[in-house]
Amino acid sequence: MYSVEEARDVLVAHSKVITKTTYLPLLSCLGKVLAEDARAVYDQPPFPRSPLDGYALRGEETNGASKESPKQFRVIGKIYAGQCFDGKVGAGEAVRIMTGAPIPEGANTVIRQEWTDFGEDVVEIYGQSKPFSDYCPQGEDYQAGDVLIKKGSVIDGTSIAILASLGYAQCLVYEAPRVGIISTGDEVIEPGSSMIPGKIYDSNLNYICARLLEKGCQPMFAIHAKDDPANVSDIIKKLAPECDLIITTGGVSVGEKDIMHEVEELVATKKLFWKVKIKPGAPTLSFICGETPVVCLSGNPFGAAANFELLVRPILYKMTGNPVWNMPVLHMEIQNDFKKGRCRRFLRAHYENDKVWLPEGNHASGAISSMLGCNCLVEISESAEHGVSKGDIVCVHLL
Repeated sequence: MYSVEEARDVLVAHSKVITKTTYLPLLSCLGKVLAEDARAVYDQPPFPRSPLDGYALRGEETNGASKESPKQFRVIGKIYAGQCFDGKVGAGEAVRIMTGAPIPEGANTVIRQEWTDFGEDVVEIYGQSKPFSDYCPQGEDYQAGDVLIKKGSVIDGTSIAILASLGYAQCLVYEAPRVGIISTGDEVIEPGSSMIPGKIYDSNLNYICARLLEKGCQPMFAIHAKDDPANVSDIIKKLAPECDLIITTGGVSVGEKDIMHEVEELVATKKLFWKVKIKPGAPTLSFICGETPVVCLSGNPFGAAANFELLVRPILYKMTGNPVWNMPVLHMEIQNDFKKGRCRRFLRAHYENDKVWLPEGNHASGAISSMLGCNCLVEISESAEHGVSKGDIVCVHLL
């Protein structure tokens, strides 16, 4: 029986880094990993521009200007953002200019309009400005040839803005993992269908789909299958060549309906492990079908959820290099007691303001309602024979 770390390492070792790339429209690249350096083709700004509304002129000519002793300049034109001035500013001349407009040739500063009388033909200047003090030079932000975003970076909102400023309408990104999900169980029915005695609605399939979507990964397929080993085997064999990873839930223990062991015998190229030293979700099974890793999680909702976080996320982190799949680990005092020990457990918990506490309610692996609002897993070590008490230091895995 493997430890969590051993099982994780085996799964990661049998997973491949995704190297396929694709071009996507700019906004569709949010959350994706950039597959090439984003390099500037043009200077930004592409011309000297005004940082404010005012008058473009020669700064050296404003020396000594004040409210008591204003200086006058002949206004020879007006420029708005998006326009250019066809001319040159000479001695004693100024051009009315708006924020973002190109500073005309001959001018080397902009006097803010608050320091003037807003003159149309002749403007009085009531303050002085040194050359290039209120002046955004060409290439102030970045210059042609500069790498703004490196290959392998995760594209966030700021990256989108930068890429747009570079003129990118689409970007080359790494393809998202192709993940398939299969839930099993004759007792499981689809939400929205009529409840039948002895049946339960399928939460596992929806949890895993939702967690993938939360992290920016669209499942390739998500289906429910009855407890029929031949049928499930056919599904896996058919879909494995199209997938980077297949996740199943249910059928991994030792009952008559725990079909995944038979499925593994029918389709596995290589068996990786069965059982992990953990509560919940100990009877986790994994094997390789062709070249695709298959991770078979517990059918119990929290068992499936916990081992998705602890074992599946590291696979997706290796495949993508995207830190969204990584799980930060903290150590802190727990705020309430948990009096079960003698085995390694992972408990649903709340983390906020450097405090962690366990929710009230049922902590059984089949319970789902007490997962609501939880944003971390608290680890209870195997050496904690009597569980933990308020104030004990625990390991916290942030989700």
